[in-house]
Amino acid sequence: MKKIILLTLLVIMSITIKAQDKTLPNITIKDLKGKSVNLKNYISNTKPTVISFWATWCKPCMKELSNLHEVYDEWKEETGVEIIIISIDDSRSQSKVKPYINSMGWEFKGFLDPNREVARSLHVISVPHTFLVDKAGNIVYENKGYIEGDEETLYRHLISTK
Repeated sequence: MKKIILLTLLVIMSITIKAQDKTLPNITIKDLKGKSVNLKNYISNTKPTVISFWATWCKPCMKELSNLHEVYDEWKEETGVEIIIISIDDSRSQSKVKPYINSMGWEFKGFLDPNREVARSLHVISVPHTFLVDKAGNIVYENKGYIEGDEETLYRHLISTK
């Protein structure tokens, strides 16, 4: 029984990681209109930012982003947070990204990372993978995967960045 509890704790710790002294890469990414943007420069130093890596074929991603969409206005009003989403859909399926975002009514700023350059630079292996960047541009929290309610943990970290 002790081994099961220990193993469970190790799994939980590997899913949710508190990042220390990690910053965004100085890398260029394209928005949904094809405009190149430097990710590090895009993230404002005046507000916290949630970055979610996702893909159109990822069911947990859809659930996470839909749940974030439900609380986004409230979070934005309270903390000033911006949520941006970075699709890792490859070049064959990236044409589905913008229509999918529009069909869901998500108000997030979207970017494309078809070659996974940004994902690799942040050690994103699978999606969903979500980061919280504080006002100073430091990654202060990250979450790998999605379980219903993870947005509540993200919110607690967001509030602590105020």
